[in-house]
Amino acid sequence: MSHGKVSFPGAPRRAPAPRRARRRALILVPLLACALAACTGSPAGGGPVGAGGSALNALTADAGPEPTIGPAAARGGGPIDPSETVTVSLPDANAGAGSDTGPRITDVVLEDELGRPVPGRLSAGGDRWRSTAPLVAGSGYTLRVATEAADGTPGRREHTFRTRDLADLDTELLEVTLGPSPGTYGVGQPITAKLSEGIADRDRRAAVERALRVESRPAAGEGSWYWVEDDLLHYRPREYWPANAEITVSADLAGVPLGEGLRGGPVEELRWRTGDRVEALGDISSLTLTVRRNGEVVRTMPMTTGKEGFRTRNGKKVILGRESHVRMRGSSIGISPTSSEYYDLDVYWAARLTWSGEYVHGAPWSVGYHGRDNVSHGCTGLNTENARWFFENVRVGDIVEHVGGEGVDMPHFGNGFGDWNMDWEEWRRGSALVPAGAPGDTEPGADPGSGAVTDAGPQAPGAMEAEDAGREGRNDGSERARLRPVL
Repeated sequence: MSHGKVSFPGAPRRAPAPRRARRRALILVPLLACALAACTGSPAGGGPVGAGGSALNALTADAGPEPTIGPAAARGGGPIDPSETVTVSLPDANAGAGSDTGPRITDVVLEDELGRPVPGRLSAGGDRWRSTAPLVAGSGYTLRVATEAADGTPGRREHTFRTRDLADLDTELLEVTLGPSPGTYGVGQPITAKLSEGIADRDRRAAVERALRVESRPAAGEGSWYWVEDDLLHYRPREYWPANAEITVSADLAGVPLGEGLRGGPVEELRWRTGDRVEALGDISSLTLTVRRNGEVVRTMPMTTGKEGFRTRNGKKVILGRESHVRMRGSSIGISPTSSEYYDLDVYWAARLTWSGEYVHGAPWSVGYHGRDNVSHGCTGLNTENARWFFENVRVGDIVEHVGGEGVDMPHFGNGFGDWNMDWEEWRRGSALVPAGAPGDTEPGADPGSGAVTDAGPQAPGAMEAEDAGREGRNDGSERARLRPVL
């Protein structure tokens, strides 16, 4: 039975597109990687100049000859078109390389208001410098020029200007939507970043990934993004998030040039918290479900899990939502109403573990088997009292792990959050920022996410359909509306 669209508080928010923005396929230029690196020019041979040269650091401003700065708008303080080339020249500079008849440029540093340097090249004779990458829109810039007179006297000049705002440009934007929604989650909750367009190239992925920021207080330790799909990233720490932490996710992407007229759009900052560290361990070999809060056992309950043909997946799963009432029917996976396997039941106190329909829920009809045998269609069944206690003591983002069963392993992606089943080195391989040849790096040309395990589709048998009632919390940016519970 189909059901209407349901809004979950854990779903990633969609940031509004800025004025005059047009969405399109993402095309980046290799220059962007250099634009985000610390490089600007070299005093000899027309090579790149090193950012923060000693001549610039040692001198005060307004010393030495005054350079001519282009475009003309920059000389007046801006704003300038961010796609224009910035030039610096000395009208009375050397006529050619090796000449000592006039001053020369020795170093140039051009940085935006976030300290990101712009690459450039200095002519062999030291008479002219030009930027070699477009600028960020809507940003202030500081230009510092170091010079040297014919007698060796050093000089320095500093100039500031702004670029035109995104709203004033006819440009196309890449949108990024962060998840989960603001709120309090369990320590297993990954962060998601959904892009408006897919990116396949590793260098281009790195340009976007480099702009994303994650901060945890207290600190979560090492963490990394993983490219689940061309348009979807997940972020998790090496270990679970700290309990009762404040987490901020942001992006320095607005106005960043991405090539072919495309720029990064503004990204709404996301703040969320973790609660206590709550972990549930379902030991299928002993048919017990043990819940720990901050490392202390608070309850152990008899359970039943999937019987033969409907085995419960092994591995770590993140609670995706809590539903006080779900209607579960076997017909959604092709079980005939005349079959002995058919069911049509109102189920209460359900915590969702997968999008294909695995839950922890109340199962009073099978209470005689709890702790003794596996009789469900894949879910973890508890008596009503225990199911209600579990429902009321867990939240979206808490961890449920099943061990000792005969089912398949929980996939890493595609059917909820199996992220924590991937070892850390393999997880790092999913980041475009892992240097080539570093531990955890992929082979050259390989897809960073090619080693991930995913569910190709709804599990069969065992997936069933739900009618909404008391649904709470959806937090997976890769969810594909496969809301079919199993019993």
